[in-house]
Amino acid sequence: MATTAAAAPRHSCANLSVAVEDPKAAGGGAVFVKATWLPTRFSLAVTDGAGAWVADASDAEVRLRAEQWDQPVADYLALAERYLAFHQPSSSYSFHDAGNGHRRLSWTFERQGTKLEWRWKLQPSPTTQQTISEILDFLMVANIRLSEEVVRKTQSFDKLKQEAEKCLQQSERLNNEKAEFVQATFSKFVAVLNSKKAKLRQLRDKVAELESADKRPKEEEENSTDRTELFEGGGDKEASVNDEPSETGSDHLHSSPEKSAATSRGRRGCKRTRK
Repeated sequence: MATTAAAAPRHSCANLSVAVEDPKAAGGGAVFVKATWLPTRFSLAVTDGAGAWVADASDAEVRLRAEQWDQPVADYLALAERYLAFHQPSSSYSFHDAGNGHRRLSWTFERQGTKLEWRWKLQPSPTTQQTISEILDFLMVANIRLSEEVVRKTQSFDKLKQEAEKCLQQSERLNNEKAEFVQATFSKFVAVLNSKKAKLRQLRDKVAELESADKRPKEEEENSTDRTELFEGGGDKEASVNDEPSETGSDHLHSSPEKSAATSRGRRGCKRTRK
């Protein structure tokens, strides 16, 4: 079953611009090539609108052609599909008469700087109308499928566009809200900061007042202590001066004890006389 699934055929149909002997003939330089691709072989159905030709490349023929070109079968088929499933502008296609109603389809390509040509001989289709009908049906189905795909892609694009516009509006709204929030937060922060600064100034002033109040008692105490010391020092000095001998010969300091006693008695006697 897996082999069958892997060997499922692929179909393609390309509109090729070809060189013909009579450009005025029906189909005038354009043919439709419908191909069926399998892992080891392929088949072609070609129409110019008036006639139809077919070719069935067997496994042996494909292998022989691949050997002639020193290629694996897979590479040979891949290169053939590239030029027959899609029109390659760099290639020169031709669709010429090969005698007895046969036609030869050829195309060119470059390999290592050399221009080469591949060609396959096609025979007239035994059922021309059926072959043309199959090609047209394939093109119609492919066209419908592509049209539906275009519609889906367009709808998806429109939906994505609407969602993008909504996201843009939401982004703008969020940006505005963010700016307002930042502004409000900054204003509150500034107010709190100013309040803290004012509080710090008050505390600093209060600390300065307390320090000033503490300094005054200390200064007064120091001043009173200095005055007391000076006063006491002055008394000592006076006492020392009185205790020293007088240079003027004062009797109070240098009198003898007898004289001092007589003087004292004399003073008492004077006080009595006054009585």
